[in-house]
Order: sequence, then C-alpha cells, then structure tokens
Amino acid sequence: MLRLTNLHAYYGKSHILHGVDMQVGEGEIVSLLGRNGSGRSTTVKTIMGLVRGEGSIRLRGDEILGQRTFDIAHRGIGYVPENRDIFPKLTVNQNLQLGEKRAGKSPRWSFDDMYRMFPRLKEREHTEAGVLSGGEQQMLTLCRTLMGDPDLIMIDEPTEGLAPKIVELVAEYLNTLKSRGVSVLLVEQKLTIALQISQRCYVMGHGSIVFEGTPATLLADAEIRKEWLEV
Repeated sequence: MLRLTNLHAYYGKSHILHGVDMQVGEGEIVSLLGRNGSGRSTTVKTIMGLVRGEGSIRLRGDEILGQRTFDIAHRGIGYVPENRDIFPKLTVNQNLQLGEKRAGKSPRWSFDDMYRMFPRLKEREHTEAGVLSGGEQQMLTLCRTLMGDPDLIMIDEPTEGLAPKIVELVAEYLNTLKSRGVSVLLVEQKLTIALQISQRCYVMGHGSIVFEGTPATLLADAEIRKEWLEV
C-alpha cells in the first residue's frame, strides 16, 4: 500500500528525517513509536506533502513525493493531525459534511456509521464543534477524515490527553477500520494501545528508524524500549 524509501525531510535548512525506510500493507495497522522530537510527526507530514522531502514515497507503486497535499488526499490518504483542526463554529454534522468526497463512487462510510461508532457525536449532532470536549473533538476529527473514504489513514497521537474510556473507544475505532479494509499508520507514544492493535511497529529516534518488528518482539526487547521509548 505505502512504501517509504530513503526518505529525508527538512524544515528550512534543518535536516529532520535521515533515510527513513518503512511500509504499510493493505488492511494493516502499523504503529510509529518514539519520543517527542524523534521525527514521527514530520514523517506523516512529509507523506502528506506538508513538509519538503527527498527520496521516495510510493502509494500502490506510484510515486507521490512532491505532489500537492490535496492531490495526495484524493489518491486515498487521510490524515488526522495531532491538533485536531475541527471547524469550531460549525456543527458536528457540518464538520462531517466537509469531510465527504463527491467523486461519484459510493462511499464506504456513512453518517450512520460515524454515529454508530461514536453515539456521543449523534447526541451532539447539531452542537457547534468548538464547545465539544477534547475527547469529542478527537472523535469528530477521526470521523470527518473517514468521511473522505481513504484507503490509508494516518493518525497523529489520537489518544493524547484523553480519558481511558475514550482511549478504549479509539482502539475500537481503529480495529473497525482494519475490519473494513482500511490501512492505518498510527503515530503514538502510548505503548499499550499501539501494541494491543498493531500488526507491526517501527520505533524512531533522531529522525531514523531504530527498530522494526512485531509488538511481541518489541515487548521482548527491553534495551530498545529503554533507550528509545521510556522516559
């Protein structure tokens, strides 16, 4: 589905990513782990065309590095940023409408699907998004991205600052995506959720991949966890 080869990325003259190689398969959940400042968010922003990159980013074999962000989105990549970026003065329903693609094909997801996954959003359907709680805004951002019917969704720190019950809902949401054939690249700091739902994990440090393997392999590697993940 998605393959990064020797990817470098820059903020101005600052060299942030140093030859990143990674891939996400069809219908697979892959977690990208690491401490703050390790380059995880820069990786997904570079994939999305928001940061200048060099190397190769291929989606289903087609090179997308250097394309415009909206063209990348239309190719089937959805992006949920860490800061959520909801439209505060629009209602929950209006935010979801803005996420819809109208490309002529029947979408995989409907408003009913969104409200079934997160009943709280149905209750707040006509409420301005700006007055929602942090957890509700996260639900809304996830659902708005899904309304664009992506084949791959990249989610940056979806559980940051959320109550444990909402974290469980997010985990269920991600498993629902997988069951419907959507690939997921999850940027996360919390090992628990990442290891619980991922098929594979990458650990990033200083802009490079320092580990690739299964959740079980990562759990068994205390040295990697201590050096690159634990505070």
